[in-house]
Amino acid sequence: MSVLIDPPLWPAHGTSFSHLVSDVSLEELHAFARAAALPPRAFDRDHYDVPAHRHAALVAAGAEAVSAAELTRRLIRGGVRVPARERPDRHDAWLRRDFEALLPGAPDLFDDVHARWSAPERHYHDRRHLAQVLRGLDWLAPREDGVGAGQLRAARLAAWWHDAVYNGVAGTDEEDSATLAAASLSPLEPASTVRRVEELILMTANHEPRDQAAALLSDADLRVLARPAASYLRYVADVRRDYAHVSDAEFAAGRAAVLASLLGRERLYLTGSGHAAWEAAARANLEAELKSIERGTA
Repeated sequence: MSVLIDPPLWPAHGTSFSHLVSDVSLEELHAFARAAALPPRAFDRDHYDVPAHRHAALVAAGAEAVSAAELTRRLIRGGVRVPARERPDRHDAWLRRDFEALLPGAPDLFDDVHARWSAPERHYHDRRHLAQVLRGLDWLAPREDGVGAGQLRAARLAAWWHDAVYNGVAGTDEEDSATLAAASLSPLEPASTVRRVEELILMTANHEPRDQAAALLSDADLRVLARPAASYLRYVADVRRDYAHVSDAEFAAGRAAVLASLLGRERLYLTGSGHAAWEAAARANLEAELKSIERGTA
């Protein structure tokens, strides 16, 4: 048992709250929480918020009482802590500014697309992912020769809509997202731009880019594969939650096929800067995950 609880120091709703965590795994934390009848809504990325009156009972049930500083240190040391940049709400202000710069004077459209990315049933395909893709484009574009303003703008528009529709159905989600993008942008953008955005979104179904703008978007979208190991495991866990409607056996088989397909490519990243920065780390993560699935330990 590696479940920890800090003192009830965090005021809210007329009481004070403690943080309940595991410094080993979320699976252990969720199992402890279920046994203690903690409501699922109390979970926030890497911890449960529990009111002061539950503190003693949770300690009696086996949680180790530690200081807030010790709890944080052990979360970080165990690689379980979710950094602030991986919390969806931390990106909202930046996303609003980015959208306003891209499509000035369209606040209702922002509200619609932002709400789609913010749906509570999303776990990986949420606004964290959106922000990371947009920031990936910002990182890549100045490092690649010949990227024009029009190419980058089309890639950014496509990023905003590329998973705007997400029902966990590969291929169909991209088609529906492209259709939504066309309907949303047609009143605001030239027909040629709308068609280009549709093409770029459809490319994300297979990640086989045919030109520079598509390579930028593809690489930015796959940047997640090169995360540090602990962050990569959180990404995999979030993807599994997005596919909660699929059985464990079906998910493992499907995921293994995706991993094998990616590893079979000559290059995961088609831009020079993306390949240099992310290829080695991404392949190490993919190989480790595939081996875990093959061993039945994923």
